[in-house]
Amino acid sequence: MEEYSIIKKAIETEGFAVIDSVFSDGEVEQLLSVISMVDTSKATFRKTTGLFAIRQFFKEVPDSAKIVFNKRLNSIISTLFGDDYFVVKSIYFDKPGESNWFVAYHQDLTISVDKKINIEGFGPWTIKQDQFAVQPPLTILQDNFTIRIHLDDTDENNGALKVIPASHLKGVYRPETIDWTVEKEMTCKVKKGGIMFMKPLLLHASGRTTNYHKRRVIHIEFSRSTLPNGLQWAELL
Repeated sequence: MEEYSIIKKAIETEGFAVIDSVFSDGEVEQLLSVISMVDTSKATFRKTTGLFAIRQFFKEVPDSAKIVFNKRLNSIISTLFGDDYFVVKSIYFDKPGESNWFVAYHQDLTISVDKKINIEGFGPWTIKQDQFAVQPPLTILQDNFTIRIHLDDTDENNGALKVIPASHLKGVYRPETIDWTVEKEMTCKVKKGGIMFMKPLLLHASGRTTNYHKRRVIHIEFSRSTLPNGLQWAELL
């Protein structure tokens, strides 16, 4: 329990934490097997030479949920956050070994919802691949958390996340205003089968792959917030 208290404090103060060996090699291979059998022709799939992604991952790959939410992960979530949280978004990212794809520093400022409703405090709105997204009040983002399940060893050579510790405590933090004389950058190395916890407002980025190794990640967002005025989460598990 002392280990969990340290992890919980790190998530609260630094905005992230890494836990190794949450999934066995066998469970990772099971996940990759069920992913390999899906129909990739749907609108929720994105496939280019630099990236393969599956939006609404648990909906498109339903057999993955029983593998992902194993006894160990459920226990970790319950211990760190309680039992009120539920899945509101899931994405699978496959960054091939030859990928030049990278992501600049940003915060995860939007949530995915079922429709557009004009509600005070919600906005701006966007739509991408037939999916509505909106920036909610900061209180929702501050309370949410993300888990990234790593299906490959990941370091600075194949696109591990770079983060600015404690940046999630500064509200909306525009990347162009980052003061690098004050802020520090950290690379979050995660071993195959490990997970990374992250707060949505944490500034994060990922670089290009330079070692020709894959970087496959399942990204899962959690909330315990009920949305107002009939607005619903687009993906609910």
